[in-house]
Amino acid sequence: MSKRWILKKQPEQAVIEEFANKLSLEKPLAALLLSRGIDTANAAADFFNPDINKLHDPFLMKNMDIAVERLSKAIMNNEKILVYGDYDVDGTTAVALLYTFLSEIIGLDHKKFIEYYVPDRYTEGYGISDKGIEYCRDNNFKLLISLDCGIKANDKVDVANSYGIDVIICDHHLEGEVLPNAVAILDPKCSQCNYPYKELSGCGVGLKLIQAYCQKFDLPDQLWLSKLDLVAISIASDIVAITGENRILAYYGLIIINRFPRMGVKSIIEQANIKIQYPPKENTIFNRQIQISDLVFFVGPRINAAGRINTGRESVKLLICEDEDKSFDIGKNINTHNDTRRELDKKATEEAINLILASEEFNHRKSIVLYNPLWNKGIIGIVASRLVEEFYKPVIVITDSPEGLVTGSARSIKEFNIYNGIDHCSDLLEHFGGHKFAAGLSLKKENLDIFIDKFEQYVCQNINDDDFIPEIEVDMELDLNDISNNFMSNLKRFAPFGPENMAPVFISKSVVEEGNGKIVGDKHIKMRLLYRSRSSQPVDAIAFNQKRHFDYIANQKDFDILYHVEENTWNNVTNIQLNIKDIRINM
Repeated sequence: MSKRWILKKQPEQAVIEEFANKLSLEKPLAALLLSRGIDTANAAADFFNPDINKLHDPFLMKNMDIAVERLSKAIMNNEKILVYGDYDVDGTTAVALLYTFLSEIIGLDHKKFIEYYVPDRYTEGYGISDKGIEYCRDNNFKLLISLDCGIKANDKVDVANSYGIDVIICDHHLEGEVLPNAVAILDPKCSQCNYPYKELSGCGVGLKLIQAYCQKFDLPDQLWLSKLDLVAISIASDIVAITGENRILAYYGLIIINRFPRMGVKSIIEQANIKIQYPPKENTIFNRQIQISDLVFFVGPRINAAGRINTGRESVKLLICEDEDKSFDIGKNINTHNDTRRELDKKATEEAINLILASEEFNHRKSIVLYNPLWNKGIIGIVASRLVEEFYKPVIVITDSPEGLVTGSARSIKEFNIYNGIDHCSDLLEHFGGHKFAAGLSLKKENLDIFIDKFEQYVCQNINDDDFIPEIEVDMELDLNDISNNFMSNLKRFAPFGPENMAPVFISKSVVEEGNGKIVGDKHIKMRLLYRSRSSQPVDAIAFNQKRHFDYIANQKDFDILYHVEENTWNNVTNIQLNIKDIRINM
């Protein structure tokens, strides 16, 4: 699939040179800072040196004082507390964070007074459930603290209140028209909340609660600092912006994961075949630095797999486990769930692709809506994402749901707001929610065909043909001669990378292969690149899944490349390598 290369607006050359001189930094990296809105020496210092002391005062969050007082009252009066969180990574890490904190401050008898609850994806669905409220009532809990959910659970909170159960909501999603009648709502996105940073994860909001509790009662900072690993995992997996406070939290969370990983996280990394090496290398117990991308691709999916295949409680159990043997056994089980998830995902994706390719109808449609009652509800969101990658159209994948409805997961392309499209069909739906790029919905099966046609009609009216060509945003053109060990060292200071601070994409034009390029892994190209028309040192490069270009490249014809600059370690030797994202042949 061809892609459009969109070069971002570049700072003026004179401004770049002045800023580079002021920072004693390579000009391309100074330009990179400027393009990301970092335009003063102080801002650059803050960016390159995340400071834990520059986190915001948690009591700036609306209702924080009320939440801390109510939690304190529950602890002082030996009230039973239920820690309630969603079944995804953000929810389960948040539950592990708060449950561990309460266990530490309550002490040996904590199991008498606190429990955690994660709803079943299939029988209860997302958020605070009827079953969860009933469990709270039947087991005499007086305080329920919801994490990563609850901001729209008005009816559920009212039911809890009718049973004499107080609710504290810790969420980071957008509010509805009316807020729930909770004792306290902690949500930086609430319109009435003036907290300076709005992009915290659900686990991040939970962290602010325990940070405030420690601050109020003069408890050691280590009680909340030691939980930053869980926050980093939630930030990476929930795809929130890695800016401001999140950058600080992710930075220090990664330090904990690399140097002092909790048993459960260590077990997951081992199960993912990121093997341990002793003695420690580069301030980590692992054979290389664990980065945000490792949390996204290795750790997060395994934590998620428990809720997709079995129960999210298993992930919490792993994350709070302090016994190495037990954590290894739980981690092994979760890894098995992940293998099962991958098999189901692969099978359903292949079936979906074959269904689309075999149908002339899909060629003429601008959206893809697929229904198969046999697909596992836990993997339809993953399948939808893969279909977007394959066909680059708005996608909704639907399957049967135990409650007698059909349920779907929606994923979109950059240029189309899929939430608005689903909202347009709300008269046919029982439930729906989400945002611009991802959403969920449920409806009666008899409304499915009408929904498909109405959604397709909306897409056709709100999308252009050019929108179906995927874009790659390019940070800047880079001279291969500017890539050096010092450049690489300073580029690494831009990490951790993630939304709103993505790993930079560079472009270099009219490069050629040195002459020894080869196919590796049956579909990737390993090569060394230099300029055709002028002197340059060859640079190692790898182009994953781009075997189709090999014959052209092997004939030493010139081409343009988009790439990340990375380090590659092989046989304990580390070299700079270009990770090529796209190739444009010069005809």
